[in-house]
Parts: sequence; C-alpha cells; structure tokens
Amino acid sequence: LSLLSSNPSFLPVLQKDPREALVIAVTTRAIFKLEEEHQLYLEKGKEEYTRHQLANQDKPLPPGTAFAFIQAAQYVNKKILESNPAEKGLFDILVLSNNSPESGVRIINSAKHYGLEISKFCFVSDEDSTQYLKSHGVKLFLSADRTDVCSALQRGVSAALVFQQEVQAPSTPLRVVFDGDAVLFSDETEQVFREQGLEGALRYERAMEAVPMGEGPLKAFAMHLGKMRKKFQQETSPIRTYLVTARSGRDMGVRAIKTLREWGLAIDEAFFMDGAPKGPILSQIQPHIFFDDGLHNIQGAQDVGVPSAWVP
Repeated sequence: LSLLSSNPSFLPVLQKDPREALVIAVTTRAIFKLEEEHQLYLEKGKEEYTRHQLANQDKPLPPGTAFAFIQAAQYVNKKILESNPAEKGLFDILVLSNNSPESGVRIINSAKHYGLEISKFCFVSDEDSTQYLKSHGVKLFLSADRTDVCSALQRGVSAALVFQQEVQAPSTPLRVVFDGDAVLFSDETEQVFREQGLEGALRYERAMEAVPMGEGPLKAFAMHLGKMRKKFQQETSPIRTYLVTARSGRDMGVRAIKTLREWGLAIDEAFFMDGAPKGPILSQIQPHIFFDDGLHNIQGAQDVGVPSAWVP
C-alpha cells in the first residue's frame, strides 16, 4: 500500500525492487509508541483494543524508538536519488503488524501524518508473522516482541528487539552503531571467555589473530548498509557506521579490524572500550540506532537517550 502524505512536500512512495533495495521491516510498536494500547490489549482483549484504535484513528501515535532511524533512512534515500535518480539500491520500509486491517487505519494515518516513506503495510493475523519476512526480502527486522525477534533470527534474518524509551531526535546523517562479538561477529570468543576466563580468551585471540571471525546475526544487514555507503565519498556520505566493542584494542582489536577488512566492510569509526561503559561514547555519537547483545549496554544507552536494539 503506497501512501500520499498529507504533507504536500512528500511525493508518492515509489515501489522498490526488493532484490536491490535494503528492505527493513518494523513492527508498529517499534516505530510508534503503543505501550498504553498494548496494555489495553493485554488487559481488555482484542475487541476493546480495536474499538480504541477505531475511535482514535485520526489521532497520530507518538514516535517510538525506531522512528528516528526510519526517518534517517528516508533522508539517505533522498540523497541517493539526488545523486542518481535511476538508483534502485534504496532503503525500502515495510510495516509488519499483528493489528487487524480495521484497527490498522490508525497506523497508516500516523505514517501519513509524519510523512514517512513506507511502501508496504502488512496486517497479519497469524501468530508468527515472521514467516513473511523472507518472501519480502527483509534484511533487518525490528520488533518490540522478543519471540518474534528470536523467530526471525532462526529464519536467518538480521533482527533486534527495541525497547520503548524516550529518545532524543538526532540530526542527519544516518548513524548506526554496532557492537562486535555476538552482533557483527560470531560469539566464539565470548564462549571461550565464559569457559576459560579472560586469560583464555586472550590466548585464543592471539592464536586466531590471522583467522577472520565468523558471521554474527547482524553481519548481513551491516554488509548491505556498507554497500549502500560505498555509493558516496566518505566525507559526503549520508551514512556513518561505528563499531563500539568491549574488546581491548591492544589485545583483541587487530583480529576485529582484520575481519572487517576480509569482509570488505568499511567502518567509519571504531572504539575498543576494554570493558568500559559505552554510554558516554554513545552520547557523543548520538546514533539513530545502537545494536548490542548485552542488556547492561542497552541500559547504559537508554540512560543517555540513545535508541537501542538488543540482539538476543
């Protein structure tokens, strides 16, 4: 379903080829603030929830955690098309919802109100809506439901859990921060750390320094993002990517850098924190989204108002 925004400065949404686009699926609770409505659904049931949404269908929902990320992706599309109007390697945003089509009218109206460039709305009554991700060519799935995120990861789709929070509204360009182990990279070193402690992990890293790490759950998305970023010179790119990892640069940084080099994945900035809290550096970067597998790091990001997504 393509939208014409109520804002006349926005053109109709162009349908995009999922074979070339970077398709991102977001749930309604990821992109809009729906906690009160979700609570109503849990306490009063589907019928009362639907009545509430119908009664408020013309009242825009407040922005949620992933809202600024989607807006920034829209800005990237604008910059890409300014550079090459025929370019097809764009962000393509899909809303995947367990709302009924009837109660989904408020979701559509909210997207129109904010001028969001969303090309598809999928209102799915099936309990496991993630079965439709592959057929839409989704490269990243953001949801506020842990079961859905785990199901998407099991289906081989990069996915993360967003927590509803009050977030600041970062300016452009699009800034994306990745943790390293168990996010961009596999969790092989973390497993060694759990079994053998820090000294064992350091020995393992020194022995494996020349061997690239395995793929983490968000590697595929990061590679697609990196491909899009290569369309621009670094100084003019509307995309900036960061690695913020608990690894120490002295003992464990070289393997991470060599792995990125082997993958051909360019990162604008890398911070090897040696276990220090990530909140202060995230506050400085002001990303539109931060991916991490550690809940303590997610909490630290939330404390400084950074939109965060947990990779379980």
